[in-house]
Amino acid sequence: MVGNKVSRPCHHCKSRSASAPTDASKIHYEKFWLYRHCSSVQQRDRQAQKAGQLFSGLLAMNVVFLGSAFISSMIFNHVAITLGDVWILLSILKVLCLCWIIYYLLGTSRQPHAVLYRDSHAGAIWIRGSVLLFAGCSILLNAFHIGYSTILIHCKSRVEILFPSIGILFICTQAYFLWHHSKDCIQVQHNFTRCGLMLTIATNLLLWLLAVTNDTLHVEIESQLREVEQRPSPSLLLPCSSHAPGNETILCTCPDTTICKVFQKGYILLYPFNTEYCLICCSMLYVMWKNVGRRISHHHVPHTKPKFKLQGVVFGPLLGASAVIIGICVFMMYQIQATGMVPSRQVFVIYYSYYIVLLPLMSVGAVIGTIIHALEKKELDTLKNPTRSLDVILLMGAALGQIGMSYFSIVALVASDPKDLLNSLILSSSVLLIFQNITQNVFIIDGLHRQRFTPPGKEEDIREEHNREGYDQRRMSVLELGQEIRKASLSYIHSYSHLSWKRRALREVSFFLVLCNIILWVMPTFGAHPAFKNGLERSFYGYSTWFVIVNFGLPLAVFYRMHSVGGLLEVYVTA
Repeated sequence: MVGNKVSRPCHHCKSRSASAPTDASKIHYEKFWLYRHCSSVQQRDRQAQKAGQLFSGLLAMNVVFLGSAFISSMIFNHVAITLGDVWILLSILKVLCLCWIIYYLLGTSRQPHAVLYRDSHAGAIWIRGSVLLFAGCSILLNAFHIGYSTILIHCKSRVEILFPSIGILFICTQAYFLWHHSKDCIQVQHNFTRCGLMLTIATNLLLWLLAVTNDTLHVEIESQLREVEQRPSPSLLLPCSSHAPGNETILCTCPDTTICKVFQKGYILLYPFNTEYCLICCSMLYVMWKNVGRRISHHHVPHTKPKFKLQGVVFGPLLGASAVIIGICVFMMYQIQATGMVPSRQVFVIYYSYYIVLLPLMSVGAVIGTIIHALEKKELDTLKNPTRSLDVILLMGAALGQIGMSYFSIVALVASDPKDLLNSLILSSSVLLIFQNITQNVFIIDGLHRQRFTPPGKEEDIREEHNREGYDQRRMSVLELGQEIRKASLSYIHSYSHLSWKRRALREVSFFLVLCNIILWVMPTFGAHPAFKNGLERSFYGYSTWFVIVNFGLPLAVFYRMHSVGGLLEVYVTA
C-alpha cells in the first residue's frame, strides 16, 4: 500500500512534467553538481598537461644547454674539449632518441586507443617530402664522411667513423617516424611521449648548432687558404680536418686520388642540406609535442582535402619560371667566378642587380595579395591549430636571420662608402630584402588565417542532396534530370565567374612567389655566399665577427625561403 501510494504521485508528477514546469532549484543543483564534477576533471587534465609540458621542456632546455656548453668549449678551448668529445655526447643522445622512437613505433602507437585523432593540418605532403629529400642528402653526407675518414684512417680517430654511422641510423629512423606518425595525437603515455619528443628536438637543435659551427670553419679555412695561395709559397697542403675544430690532425692531408676528392667535394656540397634537415625535423616534432593528448572534434576535421591544381594560372608560372631560369644563369656565372682566386667585380654587380630586380616584384605581388585578402572580407579561421601557430612563429623567427644580416650590411655600407657602385647595389638589395620579408610574411600569415574558399553554388551540398534523394531522382526522367543539372551548372558558372578574378589573382601571386622563393633558396644553399666573399662587411666588422653574423643568419635565411614555399603553397591551395 505504501509503495503504491508513493509510486502513484511520482507517476502523476512524471506525466504532469510534460505540461508544467518542474522544480527549478532541483535542476539547477543537479546541473551545478555535474558541471562542477566535469570541470574538475577537465581542470585536472589541463593541469597534468601543463605539468608534462613544463617537465619535458625543462628536460630539453637542460640538454640544449649542456650540448651548447660542449660546443662552445670546443670552439674557444679546443685543448680541453675536442670535436671527438662533442661527437660522443651527440652519439649518446642519438642512441637515446633511437631507443625512444623504436619504442614508440613498436609499443606506444600500437596500444589500444593510442591514436584516436589525427591532426589533418600537421605533416603536409610537401613538408614530409622535404624531410625525405633532406634526409637522403644527409645520409649521402654521412656516407661521404665515412668514406673520407676511412681513406685517412691512419690519421683519423675511430669516432669520426662511428659518429656518421650512428647518424645514418638516426636519420633513417627519424624520417620513417615523421613520415608515418607526424599527424598523431597520441592519447596514452603522455609524459613519456612528451619527454621523448623534446629529447629528439634538443638533439636536432644541437646537431644544427654543430653543423653551423662546422660550416663556419669550412668557409673560414677555405678563405684563409685562398689568401695564403695568393702569396708566394713553395707548397700548400689542404687540411683534411678543416671541418673538425679542435682536432690535432691538422697536417693530415687528402691524397691526390679521385675518390678522396669526390668524398671531399660531396661532403662540402651536401653540407647545407643537413642544417635544413635538422630545422625542419624540429618544427615537425614540436607540432607532435603540442598534439600529445589533444582531442579533435569532428567539426574541426575537413571533409575534403585541398588538392594542388594548375587551373586558372598563367602569368604566375610564366614570370616565376623566367625568374628561376635567369637566376640559375646568374648563379652559374657567379659560381664559376667564385671558384677562382678572386671573383671579379662584374659578377658581384650582376648578382646583386638580379636581386634588385626580383625583390621589388615579389614585394609588389605580396602587397597585391594582401589587398585582395582585405577586399574578400572572408571570415578568419579562429580554431585552435598548433601547426598554423608554429608556421607563424617560424616565419617570423626565420626572417630575423636575413633581416639582421641586412641591417648589419646597411650600417657597414653607409659608414664606409655608399656612393660606390657595388656598395650602392648591396645597400639597395639589403633594404629591399627587409621590405620583401615583411610584406611576404604579412601575406602568408593573413592567408593562413583565412577560411578555406568554398565556391558559390554549393556543389558539395548539391551532391549530398542528390545522394539523400537518390530514390526520388530515379523517378525523374533523364531529360528533367539533365535540365536540373544544367540550371545548377549555369548558376555556379555565373556566380563563380563574378568572383573568379580574386581567386585567380591570389593563385597567380602565390605561384609566382613560390618559384621566386625556390630560386632564392637554391642560390645560397649550393654555395653562393657573396655576403662574405665580397669582403666589404668583413673588412668593416672584422673576420671573426662577420663570420658569426653570416653563419647564424644565413641558415635562418635559407630555412625561411624553404618554409615560405610551404606557406605559399598552403595559401595557393586554399584560395
